[in-house]
Amino acid sequence: MISKARTILAPAIIAVWGAWSTPAALADNSLTFGLLMVGPYNDHGWSQAHYEGGRYVEEQIPGSKMIYIDKVNPADRAGVTVPMVVDDLVDKGASLIIGNSDDMKDGIREAATQHPDVKFVHISGDDVLTGKAPANLSNLMGRMEYGKMMAGFIAGLATRTGKVAYLGPLINEETRRLAVAAYLGARHAWTQVRGNAAEDFRFKVSWIGFWFNIPGVTADPTQVVRNFYDTGHDVVLSGIDTTEALIVASQRRQEGQDVYALPYDYVGSCESAPQACLGVPYFNWGPDYVNLVKAVAEGSWVQSWTWSGPDWRDINDKHTSAIGFVVGDAVQAEARGKLDKFIAQLGNGELNLFSGPLNYQDGSVFLKAGETATDRQIWYLEQLLEGMEGPSR
Repeated sequence: MISKARTILAPAIIAVWGAWSTPAALADNSLTFGLLMVGPYNDHGWSQAHYEGGRYVEEQIPGSKMIYIDKVNPADRAGVTVPMVVDDLVDKGASLIIGNSDDMKDGIREAATQHPDVKFVHISGDDVLTGKAPANLSNLMGRMEYGKMMAGFIAGLATRTGKVAYLGPLINEETRRLAVAAYLGARHAWTQVRGNAAEDFRFKVSWIGFWFNIPGVTADPTQVVRNFYDTGHDVVLSGIDTTEALIVASQRRQEGQDVYALPYDYVGSCESAPQACLGVPYFNWGPDYVNLVKAVAEGSWVQSWTWSGPDWRDINDKHTSAIGFVVGDAVQAEARGKLDKFIAQLGNGELNLFSGPLNYQDGSVFLKAGETATDRQIWYLEQLLEGMEGPSR
């Protein structure tokens, strides 16, 4: 079972699906579940992580079948709404629908209302918390704040210039808290582990406007990353669904620059440019998806808001851990050892980076000295933090 006793976030409002278990067969019943993905199923990022999670369910639960529609976004499917594609999946027999993007919130809620006999899960949303969710809609998200702290920590160890950059998608509460978690990890490595002065550290955030590049709509992530490297940032953390940061880092290294990147979302993201990759924090949706499918098949579905974290016994256990971190080939043995210690400190509660004193970017107080953030304070993070460059809204 994922440890809930020691987390960055207070456990008071967490709902969980129950203990991890070895999946059983669905007796004589088959179950079809539908997956809506905002990007292509093979994007080496966010959508592929969900796709692999669905395939894991098929492997673990005999009788289960995934059907999916990818590229559910305004650029690839102009004029197509979430309720329209849900209708298609339901017509094909899906009794569980998973929508994998924050921007599907309104559409998933509408579709769930239209199909009360079908169960729905919205990834990253909060309709259950706010009371907007119909009874057949739940929310699920991974505690990527931990993964981003690990990524930030490696970035803080690796930077020579003290200038780390963060390639952000669009601005909302989710993306703010992940950028903040990366900053806290990087600052901790720079100041507490390396013993450098805080004033010599820079952390810049640039947002492109969506989860991936849409020509003519978003800023070009490739050009944003080039600008980072051109202005002295030697490590770039990616918060978007695709791997532009890593590709540019690889190109610059071939030109002789000593720069690195950390992609996001998908366990295999480093593979396209291992020499430039410091590591990747990734989502492992399979275990939660297994529990969802079992609950629907067995008739034990209970509406829940679930925020799943790492299994601290082994954060890379594909059967138990919702959040993992793959250390890149570019990381030296000494840094790996420091990361291992950092992960152990997070897991055993010795270290909590969401602790005061911390101020918001505008100078107002986020956490007072000695105060630890609650789940709600982190989930609904209002601004970036003091010390971070870039817009908060």
